[in-house]
Amino acid sequence: MAMNRIQFQRGLSLDEFLEAYGDQAKCEAILEKDQWPYGFICPKCSNKSHCVVWHGKVKTFQCNNCHAQTTLTTGTIFHSSKLSLTKWFQAMFLMTQTKNSISALELKRLIGVSYPTSWLVKQKIMETMCEREKTTVLSGRIEADDAYLGGENPDGKAGRGSENKIPFVAAVQTNDKGNPVYAIFSPVKAFNIEEIEKWTKERIAPLSEVVTDGLACFNAVTLAGCIHHKEVVGKKRKSTDMECFNWVNTILGNLKTSFAGTYHAFNYKKYGYRYLAEIQYRFNRRFDLSTILPRLIKAAARIGKRTESWLRMAEDSF
Repeated sequence: MAMNRIQFQRGLSLDEFLEAYGDQAKCEAILEKDQWPYGFICPKCSNKSHCVVWHGKVKTFQCNNCHAQTTLTTGTIFHSSKLSLTKWFQAMFLMTQTKNSISALELKRLIGVSYPTSWLVKQKIMETMCEREKTTVLSGRIEADDAYLGGENPDGKAGRGSENKIPFVAAVQTNDKGNPVYAIFSPVKAFNIEEIEKWTKERIAPLSEVVTDGLACFNAVTLAGCIHHKEVVGKKRKSTDMECFNWVNTILGNLKTSFAGTYHAFNYKKYGYRYLAEIQYRFNRRFDLSTILPRLIKAAARIGKRTESWLRMAEDSF
């Protein structure tokens, strides 16, 4: 079997990470450039003229026009954080360079913080990934399938009706050679015509060819201007044996293996969309692992502040 060039790429080594992000000064310089690539601009009045004021070790930019003071972390995912940027960047490195996910408990040990801090850091980073992935739209040939996140509730219903299972659509775009290009994992309220039509309009380009297993709700892709190819499955015709579903089955299997090997449990209904977005973000940027970290840092610098209270409210889908 030929070597998979994507899997065996160099990525960003630990030595390279430490060389580029190994101390607070280096991290601050990177964040400043990502915040203001063409120089400081006052977020209040858009004036460029400024002076630098130091409050202890905190570098503060003061606008010469309105005198508003702005720190490097103002309006970023790091807003008001007491954690050093080196710790933040370490967490982002670990969450982008590993093939599987990393739990908040393991992150706590590796970057040397408390569990509440590591949980919050992970949630903020996943939220950044999630918001970047909201605009991902698939096109061309697409394999789609219904899936569920979570396990059975011992005191509740079993199977698809379980209260502890969150439905989501898994879809994979393939190229002319039949290889996967991009994937999306989209939570839905239910597998019905209305939800799938809405999902298709938001996440699939018109005239795309969508291949599904014949579940009735997927007929809705035609209502959004797509071509529907139904490959009906059953007891004598399993999707796992059908080449047309090869990649969506493979990627779903990898996703579930990653979750099972990383997390004991989390609130699927409240936070599940972020955990799915983390997998999606890494998969869709797997072609160049050396750039995935700087791209994430740039996104974190421009996302705006996301407070803990806001993160804990959470949406039920993304």
